[in-house]
Amino acid sequence: MADPKGFLNTPRRLPPRRPVAERVRDWREVEEPGGLLPIVGAQAGRCMDCGIPFCHRGCPLGNLVPEWNDLVARGDWRRASERLHATDNFPEFTGRLCPAPCESACVLAINQPAVTIENVERAIADRAWESGYVTPKPPERLSGRTVAVIGSGPAGLAAAQQLTRAGHTVAVYERADRPGGLLRYGIPEFKMEKRHLDRRLAQMRAEGTKFRTGVGVGTDVDAAELRGRYDALVVAVGATAWRELAVPGRELAGIHQAMEYLPLANRVREGDFDRPPITAEGRHVVIVGGGDTGADCLGTVLRQGAASVTQLDIHARPGTERPGDQPWPVHAKVYRMSAAHEEARELGVSPAAEVDARLFSAATIHFEGPGPGAEGPPGAVRALRLVGVDADGRPEPGSERVLRADLVLLALGFSGPERDTGLVDQLGLEVDARGALARDEGFATGREGVFVAGDAGRGQSLVVWAIAEGRSAAAAVDRYLAGSTALPAPVTPADRPLVV
Repeated sequence: MADPKGFLNTPRRLPPRRPVAERVRDWREVEEPGGLLPIVGAQAGRCMDCGIPFCHRGCPLGNLVPEWNDLVARGDWRRASERLHATDNFPEFTGRLCPAPCESACVLAINQPAVTIENVERAIADRAWESGYVTPKPPERLSGRTVAVIGSGPAGLAAAQQLTRAGHTVAVYERADRPGGLLRYGIPEFKMEKRHLDRRLAQMRAEGTKFRTGVGVGTDVDAAELRGRYDALVVAVGATAWRELAVPGRELAGIHQAMEYLPLANRVREGDFDRPPITAEGRHVVIVGGGDTGADCLGTVLRQGAASVTQLDIHARPGTERPGDQPWPVHAKVYRMSAAHEEARELGVSPAAEVDARLFSAATIHFEGPGPGAEGPPGAVRALRLVGVDADGRPEPGSERVLRADLVLLALGFSGPERDTGLVDQLGLEVDARGALARDEGFATGREGVFVAGDAGRGQSLVVWAIAEGRSAAAAVDRYLAGSTALPAPVTPADRPLVV
């Protein structure tokens, strides 16, 4: 423990964010450049070096949090990077995108603010790249075995990197024109600048991983034929089948799924468009869905210059304190304000909301088009009718209201892998009751040599779980190919987050 009294004398402190008026005019990450390093050593020093560090269990990767906290507090960045990369292939991703269940499980969080584990992780990753500690790690010898990985999201990338380093020849197939999956086209630039993804992909290419982009397995290439060309196949296509909202008026123009809208905004950042085909500029926007994807839409809408925006959450507004029925160390449902909600609150562009952009306990019941003689294109959405609901989702009498809306974004989550690509049927894979791909305790399917990793098998989850699954599936594939493995397997398909 670098500072035995750090958790007593040092308060929790987060890095400063850029002013809202500045950051909504660009797409860079919201934190002040260089604002983390001056405070991170003292923040790492708040770690208690617990006898039983529950942060290990809160994190599916089993990150060695007390070890690298101590090293950062002592200024030993190289060893901190080594210990962090020992369990996490992509800490610059998790340090920006993960909601930090490790902090909820921090022992200090029993009665004090938790250690800022996620920020320490991000600082280590960024410092490691800047200092040249992150280098390609190609295998010493090749095994002569080949593996195809379908999908280049965090699970697919983690599996590919682990298997490449184990000596197998790995090709990653991605249907989009660039690798990265939702890391590239789903996550907005202001949450993670794509330079972080690009330099990690460059490292993987230098290690020997091959990328085949613009290839839809199941459509452009028969999945069964692809399986025959490789010794093993990892299906890591994610859970991208979005949930629908079956209410009257859904057919009106101007109502889009979040994952139709967000990729187009990201493609502007990639240089594919000067202006996105779907834009919030000057429009009255309603986002249906209160999760992280909805918040991503909110931040994007604000940067595109919407006239107004409201986000609907069917759940009741949670409290600011951990509920009694969600005790430590679970990741409790409490009121959290993302950077996008902070922006909406300060800009005042959500007149229908109470605090930030959100309306809680609100359910959509009808989309309305233009009435007779109304301005605007015919058949386009003009308003959204909602109703307040109780804790059981039942409508509250007299609570109906109408919000002006000429752009509606549906951010209702995902039900599993897409079923219309041909991949599932061509490989003869089974689908479980949740809509995910069935696999056994070793990530294997009923098809010889075919494995499933990430959200495709787990269902919609977190980036940290995707990476953990990719690492574990890689260990299973390596064992299948070589008879044994030295690769780590932090989770099993049956493992679940710490919840009540």
